[in-house]
Amino acid sequence: MIELGLGRISSLLQQTPLSWKAIHIAGTNGKGSISSYLSHLLSTDGVRCGRFTSPHLIDRWDCITIGERVVQESLFRQIEDQVKSRDQKLGIGASEFELLTATAFEIFNHEKVEVGVVEVGMGGRLDATNVLSDVLVSVIAKIGMDHQAFLGSTIEEISREKAGILKPGVPCIVDNTNEPAVLKTLSNRIQELGIDATFVSPDSVAKQIPSLAQFFKTVDLEPHQQENMSCAVSALRVALPKIHPGTDVLSLIPRLTDVKWPGRLENISLQSLVGREEPVLLDGAHNPQSADVLGKYVDRKLRSQSQPVTWVVAASSGKDLAGVFRSIIRPGDNVATAEFGPVDGMPWVMPTNAVELADAIQSIPEIGGVKSFERDLIPALQWASEVSQCGPLVIAGSLYLISDVHRLLRDALK
Repeated sequence: MIELGLGRISSLLQQTPLSWKAIHIAGTNGKGSISSYLSHLLSTDGVRCGRFTSPHLIDRWDCITIGERVVQESLFRQIEDQVKSRDQKLGIGASEFELLTATAFEIFNHEKVEVGVVEVGMGGRLDATNVLSDVLVSVIAKIGMDHQAFLGSTIEEISREKAGILKPGVPCIVDNTNEPAVLKTLSNRIQELGIDATFVSPDSVAKQIPSLAQFFKTVDLEPHQQENMSCAVSALRVALPKIHPGTDVLSLIPRLTDVKWPGRLENISLQSLVGREEPVLLDGAHNPQSADVLGKYVDRKLRSQSQPVTWVVAASSGKDLAGVFRSIIRPGDNVATAEFGPVDGMPWVMPTNAVELADAIQSIPEIGGVKSFERDLIPALQWASEVSQCGPLVIAGSLYLISDVHRLLRDALK
């Protein structure tokens, strides 16, 4: 169950003040990538850095890294047990995400990190991560329609919730490629707080950070990747001088090519699962905004000579199915609808029934073959591999589906 608010997390952490400084990142899309870029560049510069993102990919603890390495399971469970014991002793009744957030923050204390790069779980104003107080810089990534039941029914309401991470005296970086209504809402809040703000985009960095603009010319990047990198480097220019004075931030830019963010435009092999030799594209697009980005990428990169694409898709219950899948699926495409399994630590997350999802997708004009697969994912992958006939195959629609695929691949190698 999701219940936003800062009271329970504040009580959980009341006895253990945080000993590190933070970079706090909110948004609908891109915040995980920005977190990864920042964590990698900070670690490259020798900063002892922790990173907390959500959801996890395979195991609950892989959402927490220290120096770009996933925290050891034994340490995670040790700290988690302490946090849960405190929760029970004090009768706080914290949610699963609040317990996880407190565990991550205490692991950062235990590991003596200098900087914690923290991604908001949902929204911002009432998200558990907003208990942070010693923040170097706040970052607002791309904002779109998502989680309306909790954050509001309009883009302005959602933007106000995400702007809730902004704090007096803390500078902020804003993705200037957001739509005008978002930028206006954020600007109003920034003016109310009287804080320094930098609105960045790939175009603006050409003037502000020429070396980053040159980097973009030499590396094959998608527009959203350039936008996220612009935010990350701009945030680093604000934060790093406060902890490592004298560091040449611009010298770190080439290291951005080293960053890999699983489940985002990721090419994988399914040979160990279904025998397919050709690469498969894996992407966690799960809302209309991220689906639009994926659709444009697939159209540009995979649809050669009007060849149809085969999809394996799943969705969380309550998602805008039409808004997501009409952005990526084209006439003639083949689709296997699937369901992800139980999500560890997030029992409230449920998949859309595969048959229901298939019915929604069959409404797309001139759709090719559509087949539903309830529960077991392997038959869906097998069917899609056979139908694609070595052509392009994409798995998308849910980060939890992406997690299941990675888990299957890991288990296949044991």
